[in-house]
Amino acid sequence: MRKKIKFISIFSLVLSVCLVVLFSRNLINAAPEQEYSWDNVEIVGGGYVPGIIYNEGEKDLIYARTDIGGAYRWNPSTERWVSMTDWIGPEEWGYSGILSLATDAVDPDRVYLAAGTYTNSWDPNNGVILRSSDRGETWEKTELPFKLGGNMPARNMGERLVIDPNDNSILYLATPSGNGLWKSTNYGETWNEVTSFPNVGNFVLDSSYEYTADNVGVVWVTFDSSTSTAGNPCKTIYVGVADVENSIYRSTDGGSSWSRVEGQPTGYLPHHGILGSNGILYISYSDSCGPYDGEKGDVWKLDTSTDIWTNISPIPSSSDDNYFGYGGLAVDKQNPNVLLTSTLNSWWPDANIYRSTDAGTTWNPIWEWGSYPERILHYNHDISDSPWLTWGEQVSMPEVRPKLGWMIGDIDIDPFNSDRMMYGTGATIFGTNNLENWDSGENIDISVMCEGLEETAVLDLVSPPSGAHLISALADITGFRHDSLTKVPDLMMTNPNISSSSIDYAEKSTDFMVRVGNKGDSDVIPVGFSYDGGTSWFQPSSVPTNSEGGTVAAACDASRVVWSPKGGGVNVTTDNGNSWTQSKGIPEEAWVESDRENPNKFYGLSEGNFYISTDGGLNFTQSASGLGTGKFKAVPGKEGDIWIASDEGIYHSTDSGSSFSKLSNADSAECIGFGMAAPGSDYMAIYINGIVDGKDAIYRSDDVGASWIRINDDQHQYAWTGSAITGDPRIYGRVYVGTNGRGIIYGEPEGNVPTTSPVTSTPTTDEPTTSTTTPTTPTTPTTPTTSTTTTQTPVTDDFEFDYSMNDWGSGATVNITITNNSDTAKEGWNISWVFSGNQEIANMWGGTYTQDGVNVTVTSESWNSIIPSGGSATFGFNLTYSGTNDVPDKFEIN
Repeated sequence: MRKKIKFISIFSLVLSVCLVVLFSRNLINAAPEQEYSWDNVEIVGGGYVPGIIYNEGEKDLIYARTDIGGAYRWNPSTERWVSMTDWIGPEEWGYSGILSLATDAVDPDRVYLAAGTYTNSWDPNNGVILRSSDRGETWEKTELPFKLGGNMPARNMGERLVIDPNDNSILYLATPSGNGLWKSTNYGETWNEVTSFPNVGNFVLDSSYEYTADNVGVVWVTFDSSTSTAGNPCKTIYVGVADVENSIYRSTDGGSSWSRVEGQPTGYLPHHGILGSNGILYISYSDSCGPYDGEKGDVWKLDTSTDIWTNISPIPSSSDDNYFGYGGLAVDKQNPNVLLTSTLNSWWPDANIYRSTDAGTTWNPIWEWGSYPERILHYNHDISDSPWLTWGEQVSMPEVRPKLGWMIGDIDIDPFNSDRMMYGTGATIFGTNNLENWDSGENIDISVMCEGLEETAVLDLVSPPSGAHLISALADITGFRHDSLTKVPDLMMTNPNISSSSIDYAEKSTDFMVRVGNKGDSDVIPVGFSYDGGTSWFQPSSVPTNSEGGTVAAACDASRVVWSPKGGGVNVTTDNGNSWTQSKGIPEEAWVESDRENPNKFYGLSEGNFYISTDGGLNFTQSASGLGTGKFKAVPGKEGDIWIASDEGIYHSTDSGSSFSKLSNADSAECIGFGMAAPGSDYMAIYINGIVDGKDAIYRSDDVGASWIRINDDQHQYAWTGSAITGDPRIYGRVYVGTNGRGIIYGEPEGNVPTTSPVTSTPTTDEPTTSTTTPTTPTTPTTPTTSTTTTQTPVTDDFEFDYSMNDWGSGATVNITITNNSDTAKEGWNISWVFSGNQEIANMWGGTYTQDGVNVTVTSESWNSIIPSGGSATFGFNLTYSGTNDVPDKFEIN
C-alpha cells in the first residue's frame, strides 16, 4: 500500500524587514522562486514495469508505463527513457499510476494515458485520460466518472486503452470495477459507455481485503484492421474480460452489438489478446489476474476465419510441469507466425520465456533442465548497467543471479526490427538486440534496457557530513550507499535484505549507521548496523518480539540506538542489538530522533505530543502537545534545536522540546531536512515539502524559517514527495528528495558549481555480498575508538595488502585492499594469514572465509575474483576478541 502525504521545503532568500512591515502576508500571492536544476540519483529501474508499447507507424517510438512512477518515452539517440509525467503535482498524485498507454500509429505525435493509481479509497481522485499531441511534452486532461488502478491487481493485463488503427479519432477504454467498456470518438476528449457491451467482468482476487476486493473488469481490446479501410472505423473488434467462463467477446459492426465467441477456453483469465496479420487471435491465459500470482495457465489461438480454437501452450495446464500462468505475449509484426510468451509467475527456479516460429505448433524455451540441478541457459545475461540486480546474493544451481525476471506481464517484439525485444519485470526492463539468434540455436544476449527509468519508492534519506554524500532507505530493494549521484551503485545494502523504512547515522561518528525495515515474508532480522559508513552491514542476534519497520535513531556518539518499530514498543540497545531494553513513558510507534550534540538525549513525536529522554532513551517524559501529525528532525551542531513538520504547520524548539513556537508563514509540511548554511550564515539551510502561501511545493529557508523560497517548479513536482528530504551538509543549495515511484531526485540552484565537495565520493570498500557462513554479531558497546592502518608487502612485491581497522576494545571492523603491482591480471585469489591472538571473524563481505583457530583463509567472490594489473580488490569483516588485537605479521596470496 502506498498513500499520499505532503511535504515542504524552505528558502535561502531573506525577505527584508521593510517588506514585512509594508505588506501583510495575505497580500503576497506566492513565495519567491529560485530556478533549480533537477535530476535523478542514478539507480536505474527499481520497480515494476507492466507495459512497453511500440508505435507501429514510426520506428523507435517506444513508450513504457509504470505502476506508480508515471510514463516514459524512449530516446533512441541516447538509448535512455525520458519521463513524461514529472509535472504531476501532489494534489493529483494518483495520476502517476498508469493503467494503460496508447500511441497513435496514424498520427505518431498523439499519445494517451489512462491514469489513476487505486480504485479504492486510497486514491481520493477519479481516473483521467491524459492526452498529448506532442509525444508527451504537454498534456490535456479528461476526467472520468470512476477510478482507475495503475497499481492494482491485474495492472499487467491489457492494453486497456487502444486506438482504432483505421480511424484514429476513435479510442476504447476497458475499465475495472464493473464500469464496462467505454468509447471516445473525438481523440479522447469525451467518453461514453458502450452500453451494448454485455459483460463488465466478475473476477475478484480476494474480497476480504480492500486492495484485492475490486472487480478486475474488462481488460483488453484489439481490432481487426482488415475489416475496414483507412478513415473508416474497424468493424471487427475483440475484447477480453476477467471472467473465467465468458472471457472473449466480438463485434462485427463497429461496436454496436457484441457476442460471446463460441468454443472459447474456460477456467482461466485472458491476459493479452493479439490479432496477427494472418487472422489468428493469440491469447495468453492464467488462473489469476497477476502480477504476483498464477499457478496454472495456457496459450490459445483462434483462427478467426474458421472460429476454430487450438491450445498452443508451451507447457499446457494439464501437465504437472505447469505450475504457472502465462502473462506476456508478443507477435512479430513482420511474421505473424513468430511468437513469444512468458511465465507468470514461475518464482522458482526462475521465469521462462518461450519462442515459436510456427504459430505455436512448437516452442523453444529460453532455458531448459539438464541433469538436475543443472539448467541449460540459451541466453547470456549482462547486468553491468544495473549490477545490484544480483540482490547481493550467492546462489547455486538451479537458481542463478540475476534472475531472468519475475512478474513478466508484458513482452514485446519491435514491429520494425525482429531482432529487438523488451520485457518488463518487477525491478527493471530487460531486452535483446539479437533475438533471431534463438532460431539458429545460438544464445541471445539479454541486457538491461532501463536507463533513465527510475521507479524506486523512497522511505528515508540521510546525507552525512563525511563519507558518501547520500545513503538511501528504499522499499523492496533495501537502499544504497551512493558514492556517486550519476553512477549506478554496484550492490544494494545487504545484511539484512529488507524493505528499509528508516536509516540514521551518528552525527559525531559518521561511520556508524543503523537501518531498520520490513522483512515481508522472510524470517530475516530486520535491523542492520554499519561501522564503515554504510559500505557493509551486519545483523544483530535478536530483536524485540514482533518488531519490524518504524523509525530508528542513533546517538550522536554511536553509543546506543533507539528503535520504534511497528509493534513491540520503543526499545534501546547499547550493544548493536545483542540485547534490547524497552523504553518507558513513550507510546508505541512514536517517531523517534536523536539529539545531534548530546548522546543522552532522544526525542519522540506521537499524535501531536512531544517526548524527551535525557538518559539515552530509557525513560521519556511528555514535554509538549498540540503539534499535529507529522515528522521531525534535530539540527546538527545545536543541542536541543528541533523542527517539526506537521499537518498543522511547522514548529520550532530551541530548548529540547520543552516549548515550541509555530511559524506563521507556512501552512503545513510533510518532511523537513537541513543542509549546508548559506554563505554568511551560521545556521543550516532548511528544506521542506509543504504548503506555503497556499502552494504545495518544495521550499528552502536560509534564515531560520523567517522566509521561504520555492525551489521546484510546475514541471518538476514528481507527484508525492512526502517521504524524505534532506539538504547536503557539504554543498550549499543541494537537496535530496524522496518520491513514491520516481526514485531519488536531487536539485541544485541553476548554474551552481559546488566548490565545497565533489558530486562523487570514494567508497571505503566494495559493497558486501552475503557470506556463505552464518554471521554472528560482535558485541560493540560504543563507536570505534582506535583506528589502525598498515600496509603489508609480501616478498614477491607483486601484491600489496592494506589492512585498515577500526577497533573498539572488544571487537573491530577490518577492510583489506589487495593491490596488484604485477604486469598481469590475477584471476581468482585467496589469501591467508595467522591472527596474533584469539580474534574470531563474525561475518564477512567481499569474500568467503574459513577459520581454524588462528589460521584464516579468504577466497574471492565471483564479482571481484579478477584483479587487473594495477587494480585492486577489497573485502572486509567484523571480528571479536579479548586481550590484544594486533595486525597479522604477514599475508600470503594463493
